[in-house]
Amino acid sequence: MDAGLVAVIVIIVIALVVIARSVRIASEWQRAVVLRLGRFHAVKGPGIYLVFPIVDAVAAIVDMRVITTTITAEQALTRDTVAVGVDAIVFWQVRNAEQAAVRIANYREAVERVSQTSLREMIGASDLSRLLSDRRAADEQLRATIGEKTATWGVSVVSVEIKDVAIPRELQDAMSRQAQAEREKTARVTLASAEQAIAEQVLAAARIYASNPVALKLRQMNLLYEMNKERGTTVLIPTEMANSLGEAVAVVQALGSAGATGSGTRP
Repeated sequence: MDAGLVAVIVIIVIALVVIARSVRIASEWQRAVVLRLGRFHAVKGPGIYLVFPIVDAVAAIVDMRVITTTITAEQALTRDTVAVGVDAIVFWQVRNAEQAAVRIANYREAVERVSQTSLREMIGASDLSRLLSDRRAADEQLRATIGEKTATWGVSVVSVEIKDVAIPRELQDAMSRQAQAEREKTARVTLASAEQAIAEQVLAAARIYASNPVALKLRQMNLLYEMNKERGTTVLIPTEMANSLGEAVAVVQALGSAGATGSGTRP
């Protein structure tokens, strides 16, 4: 009886140890890659899963959440041979835990290295003006390039965002002067267009005055009135100009009298 009791106790202890080593728990965002006798068996999790001692082994615990990696390319040459420094952030996620654990030794480090080299390749294939003006297209190109390289590892690139493009100070000054020159050029072209339009209107008015002397005289009278209205100055008019203005006034008065007579007469 004593030997049988000891045997039962030993069996129970062994069973408890086996169960304790077999029961595993994976968090919601974790996946466990299990090998059985050295070969891939299954991806377990989240929650409770069993691993048989000696037979099974957990090769890797893979984080399935979106991970951010910061990459930097300093003094990289663009296609137009300008040395720039570019900082970017890569948002990536493991889609296939088996491939991430079996096909590459360290997928985190591999993603970082591929992102670094892809950033330099993109800079070398792009002009500086494109990097500065169209970052969205550069982000999409970089995302596609990195995603194509990491797809066989079970990793997908969610997005890439370029944070900053640093250019030499001398080039910044040159670009600032160029932008200022462009603005001055635009302002002068606009001013020239306005002067041309004004000249055309003055030429049209001159043609009207040349064909209608009365209109010219009325314009002269209006100018004299505008000059004397606010300033209260005295204007000396030459005799010939006064006579001509008098004729214009007479014409205006005659037209006004004719209009009043026509409105007061009924058929």
